[in-house]
Amino acid sequence: MSTIRIGLAGTGRIGVSHAETLAGLPGVEAVVVADADADRARTTADKLDLEFAPDIDTLLAADLGGLVITTATDSHPELILAAVERGIPVFCEKPVAADIAGTLAVVERVATTPVPVQIGFQRRFDAGYRAARAAVASGDLGWVHTLRATTLDPAPPPAEYIPRSGGIFRDCGVHDFDIIRWVTGREITEVYATGANRGEQFFAAANDVDTAAVILRLDDGALATVSLGRYNGAGYDVRLEVLGAQGNAVVGLDDRAPLHSVEPGYPQSALSAWPGFMDRFRAAYTEELTTFVAVAATGAPNPCPPGEALEAFYVAEACELSRREGRPVPLTEVRH
Repeated sequence: MSTIRIGLAGTGRIGVSHAETLAGLPGVEAVVVADADADRARTTADKLDLEFAPDIDTLLAADLGGLVITTATDSHPELILAAVERGIPVFCEKPVAADIAGTLAVVERVATTPVPVQIGFQRRFDAGYRAARAAVASGDLGWVHTLRATTLDPAPPPAEYIPRSGGIFRDCGVHDFDIIRWVTGREITEVYATGANRGEQFFAAANDVDTAAVILRLDDGALATVSLGRYNGAGYDVRLEVLGAQGNAVVGLDDRAPLHSVEPGYPQSALSAWPGFMDRFRAAYTEELTTFVAVAATGAPNPCPPGEALEAFYVAEACELSRREGRPVPLTEVRH
């Protein structure tokens, strides 16, 4: 099988993890890393025995067969379009841009070119979510009436991250909104969202919340709830329950789920809870990047183009509007 050179822009935590993964994939000839902090990129390259580029322009000129973007959100549109203009396939961590206008600009530009751009929604590559999607598609569950999604972090991100995160719906809940659409094959038509702050004041200072609850209405009448939180000290809790008229499918219910039954005599798991998303979704991240290499090298179907990310972003935008104004918001109100 032919191999390609992959560039990686951004050597923060997830960037370093992706670099390690890419370096071990059989379809990758070499990994070239760059960062706005050149010293950090050089340190990563030395540690992992990768190639180093002192800046993004040098990276883009490094005869790449694909570019992986894990930089700060505000740099995503420029990097995506710079790579596409050079004919370089792109994998970019969500979001595409910091707002809908920026996302639309990228979606519209990418639509005029054959260069693939894959957006990073790793839950689509997780075995549990894939099994739930298959159960819905097969009809084994009957008609789906309720979905219950949960994303609860064990501890909040650093204070300096929150003002530039986009808020809990765009930063965290967007994964749940995407996976509900993907598992069910349905569109979300209306949202009602609320939130609370009982933890650190830096959430409120950024006009964000540390806990949120969302009700979604799907286009077939099914209802979904999404619970989001930054203070789940028991561990990283990510689950999806899909409830149908004839059966159900539950994702994330395993011996490492941070759930503690108080029923008498119920055995507790001997395994520790998932500490965070990198551990919980490690296999999914590997599968996601393996797929991207195939998309870049062979023209394999793109599993998550920017338009898919835009749909999830619309839901997040509607949730933020709903939280601020305390009312249900139809998706038609935020679509452009």
